[in-house]
Amino acid sequence: MSELAAQYQKLQGELENFIVARQKLETQLQENKIVDDEFNGLKSDSKVYKLTGNVLLPVEQDDARTNVSKRLEFIQTEIDRCENNIKGKQEEQERVKAELIKLRSGDTN
Repeated sequence: MSELAAQYQKLQGELENFIVARQKLETQLQENKIVDDEFNGLKSDSKVYKLTGNVLLPVEQDDARTNVSKRLEFIQTEIDRCENNIKGKQEEQERVKAELIKLRSGDTN
């Protein structure tokens, strides 16, 4: 029973890590959506700069738009993967929880 309890706690820790990762990805997604919205409001001849370290470097607007678009796709893919991991861990955790309850109630059938 102590092995199951340890397994349950391990799963809970893994689940929490996935949830934190999911939250970080969601923050990144929102930030990049804001940038994408800003691009949509720009004129085609507007200058775009990228912050690299402490320096603003000029970049082509089309390149910047493409980079943000690709980043949005990547982040969404990572969010989907993370959600699948969360779902899998929750299911695994529920199975272990059911086994623990079964053992605690004394029913080993």
